[in-house]
Amino acid sequence: MNLPQLTDALLSLEQRVATLTLNRHDVRNALTGTALIEDIIAVAEWVNRCDEVSVLIITGAGSAFSSGGNVKDMAERGGDFAGDVAEVATRYRRGIQRIPLALQQVEVPIIAAVNGPAVGAGFDLANMADIRIASEKAKFGETFLNLGIIPGDGGAWFMQRLIGYQRAFELTLSGRIVGAAEAKELGIVLEVVAPDQLMARAGELAARFAAQPPKAVRLTKRLMKMAQRMELKDFLDLSAAFQGMCHNEAEHLEAVRKMLEG
Repeated sequence: MNLPQLTDALLSLEQRVATLTLNRHDVRNALTGTALIEDIIAVAEWVNRCDEVSVLIITGAGSAFSSGGNVKDMAERGGDFAGDVAEVATRYRRGIQRIPLALQQVEVPIIAAVNGPAVGAGFDLANMADIRIASEKAKFGETFLNLGIIPGDGGAWFMQRLIGYQRAFELTLSGRIVGAAEAKELGIVLEVVAPDQLMARAGELAARFAAQPPKAVRLTKRLMKMAQRMELKDFLDLSAAFQGMCHNEAEHLEAVRKMLEG
């Protein structure tokens, strides 16, 4: 399948691993005031249609992962932040809020390779991934209250599910910036690596996931997402149905054969 045409991001596909690079380093990969919202959504939808993809890596070009919203537009009440209450709310729903909805539906594992600062909506974007690997240069901040606004892109929903209500509350209400080492201690990131090792480590992890039977990978991610919102009895019924599907796939029999031969 052909790669989607993007405006402000780059996309590659190699050995079942797709890499999306936010490529507006001139504005520190701000999500508003650029085409990055549309680019991210286009890639999310493409991944679900493309059976050749087993993992998606998201990273940033330049010094930042993403600075989130364009603060200059906020100061001028322009761009995505212009208009009355109803206009701003509609623009959020039709704009940046489409990112969490799209990424939540991605069927393959998402790895955020956080190369630099991820603040505001950029932090929330990283938290929408399944796993975060951080460069030693990465910094994280839920900085909305510092600007007198709330996490309007779903950040308050994602972070407390990642690190718990109390820690998420403190980071959100204080608006403080945490370094990569503290982010690992808090459970925000899985690993911290040297800057020149970031993409190699993310690629290594992605390759391990991509080596697994691809249909079972997608079903497993769906199962883990659905486990967060289902009662146990219903979840076990779903697991039984998914398992029945797996047992009837050629990739299952091939994996069993390889294990027996090994």
